[in-house]
Amino acid sequence: MQYDWSKFSLKINVNTNVEAAYLAWTIPEVLEKWFLRNAVFHVGNGRTRERHAQIHAGDHYEWNWHGHSDTVVEKGEVIQANGIDKLQFSFTGGALVTVSIGRVNNETIIMLTQEKIPTDEHGKVHYHMECQVGWTFYLANLKSYLEGGIDLRNKNLNITGVVNS
Repeated sequence: MQYDWSKFSLKINVNTNVEAAYLAWTIPEVLEKWFLRNAVFHVGNGRTRERHAQIHAGDHYEWNWHGHSDTVVEKGEVIQANGIDKLQFSFTGGALVTVSIGRVNNETIIMLTQEKIPTDEHGKVHYHMECQVGWTFYLANLKSYLEGGIDLRNKNLNITGVVNS
């Protein structure tokens, strides 16, 4: 069997309810508590979505991370946000990220799938391997934030090359 470099999926159990997990992904000011340094979403007419309001399909985003300068900006579009348990957005390298949240054996499970990853050498390294490492950390940080309020991100620009930024 040949490995599929065009996608990967990660799952984590989190001691919270589905609604809290969904809101952590879909409210800009909450995204900044565990994932991003700056999360700006623009609605269809270009107006900036309020920081405490849920994002919607069709919103465009601009993201910055801790541990990276302001020149590192991820831009994309929210493809789906169903208001309950599923979010989908475009991501780096032309990839598509889907976050699905559900209950399994009385636990909340968050599953993240990144697909449509380019399968050339650059895509394999930067968009498959590096993104998988990054998402693994951010899912663990989301668990830490939701279960105990602890943010594990590196916020020091002078410390680079660490998995938590």
